[in-house]
Amino acid sequence: MPKERILITVKTYPTISTIYGELVCTAGIREDGSWIRIYPVPFRQLDAYQKFSKYCFIDAEVIRNTKDSRPESHKVSTDTIELTGDVLGTHDHWRERREWILKRGVIHSNLTRLIEANKAGKLSLATFKPSRILGFKAEPDSPV
Repeated sequence: MPKERILITVKTYPTISTIYGELVCTAGIREDGSWIRIYPVPFRQLDAYQKFSKYCFIDAEVIRNTKDSRPESHKVSTDTIELTGDVLGTHDHWRERREWILKRGVIHSNLTRLIEANKAGKLSLATFKPSRILGFKAEPDSPV
C-alpha cells in the first residue's frame, strides 16, 4: 500500500460497528488538496504514539476501499500510522490552517453544483467557501 501524508481535519465521535467494533471515521486532506476518508480507525486501540488530533499530519498506508462507493473512501493500515509532529495551530485567526487548506485542491463556492456532484457520486467530501454570507444567526442550545 502507498504511504500518504494527510492533514487530519475530521474525527467523528466513536461509534459501535457490528463489523469493526468501536471506531472513528476520520477524514483529511492530502498534500495535493484532495480529500480522503480513512475508515475504520479503532482510535482507542491505537498505541499512544499513533493517536492523532485534528489538524495534525500523519503518514499512513492507505488503499482505496472498493466496498464503499464514495470516491474519497480508503482503508488504512492502522499499524502504519505515524505522527509527523507537524500541527497547524489556531493563532492569528487560524492563519496556518486557512492558508494550508485554501491553497490546495479545489475550493467550491457554488453549493448547488457541489450538491449535484455529490448526487452524481463524484464526491462526498469537499472544501466549501461561500462566495458571500447573507447572514448569521446563533441561538443558545437548550439544556438536555
